[in-house]
Amino acid sequence: MRIIVIGCGRLGGALAGALSRRGMEVAVVDRDEAAFGRLPPSFAGIKVAGMGFDREVLVRAGIESADALAALTASDEVNAVSARAARLVFKVPRVVARLYDPGKAEAYRRLGIPTISHVTWGVGRIIELLCYSPLEQVQSLGGGEVELVQVELPPLLAGRSVGELTLVGEIMVVAVTRQGRTLIPTPGTLFQHGDLVHLALLTSSSQRLKHLLGLP
Repeated sequence: MRIIVIGCGRLGGALAGALSRRGMEVAVVDRDEAAFGRLPPSFAGIKVAGMGFDREVLVRAGIESADALAALTASDEVNAVSARAARLVFKVPRVVARLYDPGKAEAYRRLGIPTISHVTWGVGRIIELLCYSPLEQVQSLGGGEVELVQVELPPLLAGRSVGELTLVGEIMVVAVTRQGRTLIPTPGTLFQHGDLVHLALLTSSSQRLKHLLGLP
């Protein structure tokens, strides 16, 4: 698998090193050659000095045959242009862009470009550390509007149906882990003692979910 990493900061350098250790063909692009010093000594990929949105630079990095690209510079604008060029011009199958401003996530989504935001992830993680919750967040989607969570089934819900824990457009049970096996339930599936329930929900509906679960 051939992967291009735009930006050799702390995140980009660490990602490129990790991918290289996994045997991937990695090319790292950064306008500052000194940034390549962040790469581990074991890095076996190529280093290309230049702007990540420059066509010639991208071609030298091998974008015409790349399987994936990660735009991870310190500039949202550079990441946007690099990601758009990769997706729309060079038809790279997998593209992800780093965002410092999570408010721009919707524009990326319209282009079909997944984004990561340290702000969104960081806020969610701090809340987890400060405020205990029986709802364990597994992943935050988009700009943080949707969450995937899991919770051990409260005893009072044993024998109740999945449909009773569903609010259309707000809360949906996507899977149930039972005795070591995970299944995709139907609305009529009945919960059992010891179930681990996996749900997708609007972040704004977390209190409604706790109410349905009978949690404080």
